[in-house]
Amino acid sequence: MNPMRIALIAHDKKKDAIVALANEFAALLRQHTLMGTGTTGGRLESEVGLNVERLLSGPLGGDLQIGARLAMGEVDIVIFLRDPMTAQPHEPDISALLRACDVHNVPCATNVSTARLLLDDLARR
Repeated sequence: MNPMRIALIAHDKKKDAIVALANEFAALLRQHTLMGTGTTGGRLESEVGLNVERLLSGPLGGDLQIGARLAMGEVDIVIFLRDPMTAQPHEPDISALLRACDVHNVPCATNVSTARLLLDDLARR
């Protein structure tokens, strides 16, 4: 299996959840190329020991950076744990990233249950 390019993003209130998810799937994630937005990527590196290319934080353009890579065919899976109960100042960037996933037919998990399904499927390949 060729390494997949996986984007890992989490809103502030979901960062603990993405760290827990990454710990659960650490052995699998280490086999792939990972990128993440600023703080999320830093936590995944320091708390899980993953090698994550860190882009800008979401509010500073990280979501747009991932969206641009996705549009160029450089992202295979997006795991974006969103906080639906908190307004985000960069909501247009978030919507653009999710729209890019739909346009380019890239799997996108926005909650832990869907992320587990995607990662379980990837582990079976």
